[in-house]
Amino acid sequence: MNPVTGAQAALGPPAAGRWDLRLWGLLAVLAGNMLIDAVEVSAMVVALPSAGRDLGLPLTGSQWLITGFAVGFGGLTLFGGRLVELLGRRRAYLWALLGFAAASLAAGVSDEPAVLVATRVLKGFFAALTAPTGLAIIASAFPPGRDRDRAVSVYALFGGAGFTAGLLLSGLLTSVNWRWTLVFPAPVVLVLLAFAVRLIPRDPSAPEVPRHFDIKAALALPAALLCLVQGIVSVPRHGWSDVRTAGPLGLAVLLAAALVVIERAAPRPLIRGRLLRNRTLVRSMAGAAALNGVNLGLLLILTARLQDGLGWSPLRTALAFLPASAPLAVTALLSRRLVARYGTARLIALGSLGPAVGGALCLRHPVPRSYVADVLPSMLLLGAGFVLAFAALNTQATSRLAAVDRPAAVGLYQSAVQISAAVVPALAAALAVGRSDDRPALGLVTAVGACGVVAGLRGLRARPARAEHPSTGE
Repeated sequence: MNPVTGAQAALGPPAAGRWDLRLWGLLAVLAGNMLIDAVEVSAMVVALPSAGRDLGLPLTGSQWLITGFAVGFGGLTLFGGRLVELLGRRRAYLWALLGFAAASLAAGVSDEPAVLVATRVLKGFFAALTAPTGLAIIASAFPPGRDRDRAVSVYALFGGAGFTAGLLLSGLLTSVNWRWTLVFPAPVVLVLLAFAVRLIPRDPSAPEVPRHFDIKAALALPAALLCLVQGIVSVPRHGWSDVRTAGPLGLAVLLAAALVVIERAAPRPLIRGRLLRNRTLVRSMAGAAALNGVNLGLLLILTARLQDGLGWSPLRTALAFLPASAPLAVTALLSRRLVARYGTARLIALGSLGPAVGGALCLRHPVPRSYVADVLPSMLLLGAGFVLAFAALNTQATSRLAAVDRPAAVGLYQSAVQISAAVVPALAAALAVGRSDDRPALGLVTAVGACGVVAGLRGLRARPARAEHPSTGE
């Protein structure tokens, strides 16, 4: 088969069942980068205590190495979608790969916490560009039907395995030096970039659209998140009334209000207000945000307690966390069958119980006495929650939307997931720092899990999913 050139992509994907080496190579590049994007979500979880000790930062300071990535991903996902729309998939993808590698190298040589956080925010933004764009490239390059489904399954499998791979790599590399956790993606991404230049097809010709980037909104959302997280982690040290706490929190509120005003006046807003009136989408956003927030919040608390409190090594901690992530990687290819057989509502409701109960179990012994009795059950429940609910939430989010609204809805959904990954760990760190008892932080995580249960149970009462007019609610 001839290579997938720009002209061929404009005519349509290649014939079904006729993959050549170029298509296999394209899938390897896209799936490999998806793996790196997913690895970055968990890469700093196990390395956090070592980084904090080396940089002289308390947990409220070192947590930025986790939440910074989430701020970049969640705060700039919608803007990333607009950039891809206006600049083209190929150009955005290639520049994002280069930027990701550069940010990784910069992080590895810097001793300044502010620079490290900035690189994490940038890497989150570049991941927000490549993760959804890779899926769009698959949709255009692979023929519909079995071939495209197979390619999407491989892509999803690598994404599902990324969190587990990130924990293991972080545990191994931090045992040498935690900075390798920041640097190691650079050479991998540069290799992917070299192949991507040759393999990613040029964008098909498309009708001209107004070049409105909505820069003000694009800056307001991540700035509001940064101020919110800074205000939260300032509370333990400065109190609520200090200007170093009240200032960032007040600025976050002002930026959020400005974002609403900007979007209402924008000719092509990043956030389509009518989508937020769709109860199925909002319920899915709440459930997914709770699932992700509990996961990262609980792992942050436990990694600090196990390493700083009990003297566990980074690798031992990573292995202890595998039951929370490995089940999703193992069962990723079965998720569609589960959704098809049991429906989204029942899977989400049942899966939401796992994180909530897992957090509650940790409240029994905030300082673990035994891994098998005090940590493993919570990890298994977290893993079960992801296996049951993760794919179902993704499916349910757009199940009642017209096709024209689905890309924007997916952006909102992903933003909610990542915003939770920024806010919940920050709150957990603020409640845990300087305490010998982690019950307040664990109570917060459990409460977030309970919110997910409420969202899941409400889904059981909803009518069966059907196509919905884009401007209507449920």
